[in-house]
Amino acid sequence: MENISIQEAQRLALASQKLIGPALELQKIIEHLGYIQIDTISVIERAHHHVLWARNQKYKPSDLDHLVKNRKVFEYWSHAASYLPMKEYRYTLPMKHAFQKKQSSWFPRDPKLMAAILKRIKSEGPLRSKDFENTKKGQSGWWDWKPSKKALERLFLEGKLEITQRRGFQKVYDLPENVIPNSVDTSMPTEEEYLRFLIQRTLRHHGLATISEIGYLGKKEIKSKLEKIAREMLYEGTLQEIRVENSSKPYLSFSNALENLPKVNSKIHILSPFDNLVIQRQKLNDLFDFDYQIECYVPASKRKFGYFCLPIFKGRHPIARVDCKADRQNQKLIIHSISYEKNDDRDDIKKEIASKLKSFAKFNGCKGIQGI
Repeated sequence: MENISIQEAQRLALASQKLIGPALELQKIIEHLGYIQIDTISVIERAHHHVLWARNQKYKPSDLDHLVKNRKVFEYWSHAASYLPMKEYRYTLPMKHAFQKKQSSWFPRDPKLMAAILKRIKSEGPLRSKDFENTKKGQSGWWDWKPSKKALERLFLEGKLEITQRRGFQKVYDLPENVIPNSVDTSMPTEEEYLRFLIQRTLRHHGLATISEIGYLGKKEIKSKLEKIAREMLYEGTLQEIRVENSSKPYLSFSNALENLPKVNSKIHILSPFDNLVIQRQKLNDLFDFDYQIECYVPASKRKFGYFCLPIFKGRHPIARVDCKADRQNQKLIIHSISYEKNDDRDDIKKEIASKLKSFAKFNGCKGIQGI
């Protein structure tokens, strides 16, 4: 087992997240990270665009539409709704087949309605949920979705429909054969292939991870299976065990993970609450001593940092949180508050953050900033 410093662990994590080192083109970013979470909140530019912009400042939202249109990425579930690399399509099949066996879930099976929907799409081509008659009134949330919308989502989760595009933010559903290119491998992976994929994908974009972190969405059974596969990969020499100073957790990493790491620069990064770096909150705390929570789900009276506070990093240090909103009508980025972490050099940090917020405002389609 190799012992590494907390600084080395942070450097490995940031390099694996492509937040340091040379910027990659869009498709390579998504293929490296493995998924980009899609989110409905639009206080600022949506999370899937924000995550990509954080890694390449030349990114434009239309770039992602181009990848979808050219079938380089597709939508499915990772730990949440996400854009995934088309080349890894087959690794969504185990989840799709698991959904086919479930009688109940968020979206219960309605075989008769599902068959009718498939028949319409086969006949008419791609459709949105609004193209189906609304049979309920007074919807207030996803739990009140009309039956056809639930059936569409069920068909999507089972892999019987794919999302071919979005119009505005509305999903457009089509048959898999019209969305997934013939060149893509659609064979069901074996259990071992799937488990190895989970390990490799996690380590590819996190750099180091525990078995619990790799299988954090799975049940106890999958974690024991992951442990077995990890032992095999350690024996093969693909993986190594590392221990971070002042931590008792045994981490896994690729055997060559610490070679040729880029230097940590002092760039400012304004990150999404759903960024791949920060999405596992306990790990963020363990490695960066950063106790972060998104507060839009917290009652207003209990918020400490604001409705949609964004983590701000400088190099490997979390330095602040900014709560802001894009006023698109007036083309202003409104800064509600900036809360600083412990740091002695606050005046310089303020200037650097203000400079970064100018480019962030431009990314959000705003010409000016209000509040700083």
